[in-house]
Amino acid sequence: MQNIPNHIAIIMDGNRRWAKLKGLPATDGHKEGAKVLEEISRYANKIGIKYMTVYAFSTENWKRAESEVNMLMALFETYLENYSKKAKEENIKVNVIGTRMGLSDKLIKAIQNCEDITKDGTGLNFNIALNYGSREEITHAVKEIAKKVSLKKLEVEDISEYIIEQHLYTAHAPNPDLVIRTSGELRLSNFLMWQVAYAEFLFIDKNWPEFTENDLDLAIEEYSKRNRKYGAK
Repeated sequence: MQNIPNHIAIIMDGNRRWAKLKGLPATDGHKEGAKVLEEISRYANKIGIKYMTVYAFSTENWKRAESEVNMLMALFETYLENYSKKAKEENIKVNVIGTRMGLSDKLIKAIQNCEDITKDGTGLNFNIALNYGSREEITHAVKEIAKKVSLKKLEVEDISEYIIEQHLYTAHAPNPDLVIRTSGELRLSNFLMWQVAYAEFLFIDKNWPEFTENDLDLAIEEYSKRNRKYGAK
């Protein structure tokens, strides 16, 4: 635990799979996953992690059954409303990243309230990727940069990696050091593709509702053993 990552990104996969294995509806899997997320965010703050970004709902998840999507939107709304007070008490700052397009006015209000309530937190910066897709994020950044060029606020020659990063949804955070994906799947699924260029990856053969504080400790222990060279010999 001597080498704690500054920023951990987590793809919380396996809620539905966990529920199916237990003969439960998918709803129960998502609810259990939300409980685990709260526990892990609290523990991450306790052990000194400065940034944590979790993949809650992708732009592709809209393709799921309407009943499941509606349930998830209601769950996010309730989660943010309940969690905001706890986060403030624990000095956690919440940021919800992704596009707001397609979200209900009620959910957008819950997002804004949660961010406002926790804005002064100086502990964990907790980023929740909701209605997020890396390709959409990069496309959005390109459009914003193009607007500035057309308005003569930015010269084409001045566009750099730094400028691009400043137009991403994660402009307020450093790039992740460690990416954890649960459920045993071995892919990024359109998550932070720009930001994780030099991150370490850890794939865990355990569904998200089964993820524990000890699993996070083991992930950090594994991370501390790796030698990050950033392309150098």
